[in-house]
Amino acid sequence: MIGSLAGGIARYVFSDALHRALGADFPYGTMAVNLTGCFLIGVFDALAEFKFLLSPEARVTLMTGFCGAYTTLSTLILETNNLFKEGDTRYALANILGTVLGGFLLLRAGMLVGEWI
Repeated sequence: MIGSLAGGIARYVFSDALHRALGADFPYGTMAVNLTGCFLIGVFDALAEFKFLLSPEARVTLMTGFCGAYTTLSTLILETNNLFKEGDTRYALANILGTVLGGFLLLRAGMLVGEWI
């Protein structure tokens, strides 16, 4: 519960800040949350798997609780659909490709950071 509460609050604050700073033409906040969430879950996974620095309880709290509430894949899909419906195919494709490819690359980067720690 604690991880989910923290992740939900972090998601709202970070996404809202980007929305205010960059505007609403593109779902920058959702993409940034998904990308940073991929990085963080990579760090947490590496800390648990390779460094044994996270207990099973901490792993569940951080990965399932925090990252589960923080990342917003369902919102990504909805916003992408809305972009397609509005005729913004370029933004829709950028949203999917940027999040999926960027998320994978940041997951790997997070794992490297976690192994390095």
